[in-house]
Amino acid sequence: MKTMHAITRAISPRFNECELTHLARTPIDLALARAQHAQYEQALTSLAVQVHSLPAEPDFPDSVFVEDTALVLDEIAILTRPGADSRKAEVDSIAQALAPYRKLVHITAPGSIDGGDILQAGKTIYVGLSTRSNNSAIEQMQAALAPYGYTVRGVAVTGCLHLKSAVTQASPDTLLINPAWVEKSHFPGWKFIEVDPNEPSAANIVLVPGGAIFPAHFPATQKRLEQAGLRLTLVGATEVAKAEGAVTCCSLIFTA
Repeated sequence: MKTMHAITRAISPRFNECELTHLARTPIDLALARAQHAQYEQALTSLAVQVHSLPAEPDFPDSVFVEDTALVLDEIAILTRPGADSRKAEVDSIAQALAPYRKLVHITAPGSIDGGDILQAGKTIYVGLSTRSNNSAIEQMQAALAPYGYTVRGVAVTGCLHLKSAVTQASPDTLLINPAWVEKSHFPGWKFIEVDPNEPSAANIVLVPGGAIFPAHFPATQKRLEQAGLRLTLVGATEVAKAEGAVTCCSLIFTA
């Protein structure tokens, strides 16, 4: 029987030096950030996910956001080439963590891509065309994944850092979406739950077989999700939000 795994990483002591694109810098409470991250890992464990927590990387302020370093599919793992130069070296230690589980393929220059721009929906891989991800990476991904039956599609996003800032999978047939940041027409055949307009950053949710993890600071969107029948595990995520992060950013989830 296969087990659901999650690779996570502890908060860097330099988290306040994180990369920012769309937000003004505000102080991050490191103690609170660490407490919230521990709650996040506990939430994963409560949903029958085996958590592999890597130590903090003092030299990499954004390294808690492990999602940006890889795409892990059933057949293969693609190691990304993050769009911010300060983050490129984060991939090395994640490669070591994933090597026991998957064959690894690397995105190379001039390709650049953050995992936060990658949304898997069955055999379709959507990639946000953002400031962090480009067409060269999409072409490399398509070449690597075509033998396994995947199709890779670029998707325009506006107003946010990553595609998964704007849309994530909330249930087997439903996407949680902010339609102001990404158009629904890119995702034919899916049902949608729209975020509350007063919570534009609420379109990020972690879906695992045991349930879903959602930030506690979006109560209006939380109500919409619960009215749709979703069972949510709420976590504090205010501090990663100050770094333009969200709940999917903080883990790499796969089965093995």
